[in-house]
Amino acid sequence: MKLRATRYELIGRVALITLNRPHRSNAWTGRLDTELRWCLDRADHDDRARVIVLTGAGERFCVGGDSQALQQHADKGRYDNGLDHGLGENDALATPGYGLHPHFNAPFASHFGLSKPIVAAINGAAAGIGLALACFTDIRFASEGAKLTTAHGKLGLPAEYGLSWILPRLVGVTRAMDILLTSRIVLAEEAANIGLINAIHPPETLVEETLAYAEGLASTASPGSLLATRRQVYLDLHRDVGQAVEASIRLVEEMMTGAEYRQGVRALLDKHPPNF
Repeated sequence: MKLRATRYELIGRVALITLNRPHRSNAWTGRLDTELRWCLDRADHDDRARVIVLTGAGERFCVGGDSQALQQHADKGRYDNGLDHGLGENDALATPGYGLHPHFNAPFASHFGLSKPIVAAINGAAAGIGLALACFTDIRFASEGAKLTTAHGKLGLPAEYGLSWILPRLVGVTRAMDILLTSRIVLAEEAANIGLINAIHPPETLVEETLAYAEGLASTASPGSLLATRRQVYLDLHRDVGQAVEASIRLVEEMMTGAEYRQGVRALLDKHPPNF
């Protein structure tokens, strides 16, 4: 696919995906959606990539739906994904992460079915669908002063793209209700205090710090462990504690027969870092 609204790079063992519409503050369009799915699918199947980092070009992460696209939706009285314009028959929507669990076969929820961790570098404003995109990553770093908002209330819309599901699980029901009902702006500093953001960095070093963190994940944990652990977390959100314990026992028994476990034990005994 010819990428116009995104950028895909492999940096070490990290797939860096950049929303690349800085002239429109990386506002969401059907084209952007299509390309992002393609990039995630490529990263998920790229054996060289161990971790995925997602960020935005310019000074903003994603300000939500593009205003011009929103007007088209209003004019047509329905959501128009714009896929009839400029995309060939070979550029159909990719579905990365689909198939692991029926509940994950939906936009953004499908991130839970990916085989690799996703780390967001929120380099500025994230609103509406942009905030949802960030929330459905595994780890979130943000630049100082970044503004986060659900935005939907001021547009006469419901909470978008699963924010009503994910936010209570990230920050608790009471805080999520405040953020969702008011559609107010939450600065990165407050978001870090309530657990929505893992860490804050200066704008000029945010991506560098995030890439370093991602490379650290790739260096210290085996690919099989990264895959199994994140899938455990998301599958456990959809099953009871007994099922979670039983699943973990099965995984331990299975993975102890593998080469990664043998390599990890040898590195521990020899007192040197494993080389997965």
